[in-house]
Amino acid sequence: MVRWPAAIAFLACCCLLVSCATKVPPPSWRLRAMTLVDELSLQAAPRLFPEEYLNIVETFEHGEAVLHVQQNDKEADAYYLLALEKGDLLKAELQRLKRQAEQEARRQAAERAARAEEERLLREAARAEERLQEQNRLKAAAEAAAAAKAKAASKEAPVQLPSTYTVRRGETLPQIAGRTEIYNDASLWPLIYRANRDQIRDPKRLWPGQVLTIPRRYPLKK
Repeated sequence: MVRWPAAIAFLACCCLLVSCATKVPPPSWRLRAMTLVDELSLQAAPRLFPEEYLNIVETFEHGEAVLHVQQNDKEADAYYLLALEKGDLLKAELQRLKRQAEQEARRQAAERAARAEEERLLREAARAEERLQEQNRLKAAAEAAAAAKAKAASKEAPVQLPSTYTVRRGETLPQIAGRTEIYNDASLWPLIYRANRDQIRDPKRLWPGQVLTIPRRYPLKK
C-alpha cells in the first residue's frame, strides 16, 4: 500500500532540487559595472569625455532593461561586462590625464621657483651695487681730501684695478669678490653674478678658466 504523504514529500524534494540545479545565477558583472559608472562620474568623466561616458551609461542601462524587462540574465550580463570594459579604458585615460596634469604642475612650479631665485639674486646685486657706489663715493672723497693736503707736485699714478678675472679651481663668487684687487668685500659677489649671467647658470658653481667681467665704478645694469 502506497503512503501518499511520503510520496508527495519525495516528489516535492525532487522538484526543489531540479529547480535549484537549473536556476540561472544572477548577473555577475552588474555590481562592478554599476560601481565603475559611479566612480567615473566622480572623476570628471562626464565633463572631460561626455560622449564616451554617455556611451558607457547607455550600455549599462541597456543591460538593466534586458535584465528587468526581458528577464534575460545571460544577455544582460554581456552588456554589463561590455560597460565594464569600456569603463576600464576610460578610467585609464582619466588617470593618464591626471598624471600629465601633475607633471605640468610640477614643471610650472619649478619654473616659478627658478624665476623667483633669479629675481632674488638680481635684488641682491642691486643692493650690492648701492654699497659699492657708496664705497666709491667715500673713497673719492678721501682721495680728494688727500689731494688737497698733498704738497707734492706730482702724485703716484693710481693702481689700475682689473676689469676681468680668470677663475681658479675651487673658487667661489664670494671669494673672488673678497680679493683685494676685486672689491675686498665678499658680500658684493652678486655684482659679478649679474654681469656674467650669460655664462653663470648656478652662482654656487664656477669652472676653472672662466673669464669673468668685473664691474667697477658704474656696473652694467641687466
